[in-house]
Amino acid sequence: MTEFCHITPTAYLDLFATGRPFHLTLAHLVEQDKEYADWYAARDTSRSLIPFTNIMDNSAFEMYKQGREMYPSEKLIDMANKVAADYVVMTDYPGEPAMKTVQKAKEMAPQLKDAGFGTFFVPQGKPGDVQDLLDSFSWACSAEEVDYIGVSILAVPIAYGVEKDNKLQRFLSRWKFMAELDRNGILQIARKNDKKIHFLGMVDGPNEIELVKDYLWAINSWDSSAAVWAGLNNIRFDNSPTGLIDGKYEEEVDFSHVWKDNSMVGNAIFNMRYIDKLLEDKNECYV
Repeated sequence: MTEFCHITPTAYLDLFATGRPFHLTLAHLVEQDKEYADWYAARDTSRSLIPFTNIMDNSAFEMYKQGREMYPSEKLIDMANKVAADYVVMTDYPGEPAMKTVQKAKEMAPQLKDAGFGTFFVPQGKPGDVQDLLDSFSWACSAEEVDYIGVSILAVPIAYGVEKDNKLQRFLSRWKFMAELDRNGILQIARKNDKKIHFLGMVDGPNEIELVKDYLWAINSWDSSAAVWAGLNNIRFDNSPTGLIDGKYEEEVDFSHVWKDNSMVGNAIFNMRYIDKLLEDKNECYV
């Protein structure tokens, strides 16, 4: 069964994140936003009553999109402790050779495990080199250093050469990559070795869920800000083939966004329910 995490600006955590069984927190936000960090710390005190899983991301997507250096690896454990994370996303390097991220994972995994965290590895690879990314994923499926594997919203389109200025191909890219993993028996190896798989973000519409429906059995969890952030910017999912006729809303999420308009909140709730219903319907096939 695939669990979904709706990422939201801090001011809307109570409304959109309360009670959900899965959360993805962002390291740079934990450091910068005390209200955000405290909200998750407070949730931990009631975890026995309302269980949830919290993956703390290393903010690679945000850093890459801003053209900044990756978030410092040495800060990740401290940030994870602040929000009582269960898993920590190890430092990865979008658009760089697979072995750079693999070597970093080998370095970080023992430290994270000693600190009591599960390890989350995000395969990366060289631009235009699908095999490099496949090799990275294959390594993770058998590596003792890895508990969770992320299918990146950056790595896969970069491998196919479609991350920018090609929304149609980008929308199809992770479906194609999952088919490659399946064809090569890599998904089956991951399942055999009890590796969890997570979809990081969402490409150019919520109907990516329908597109990869044949692989939801392998996808334990999925996160995206798409539903909330599009809604707060007056965009509702629609009946176009992707569910977003103009593709992904590219403006970076403003986590300091404040409540302005109840109609925008209604849009966000509509979008969240759209995704939740899609997953509910598709998950039923695998119960």
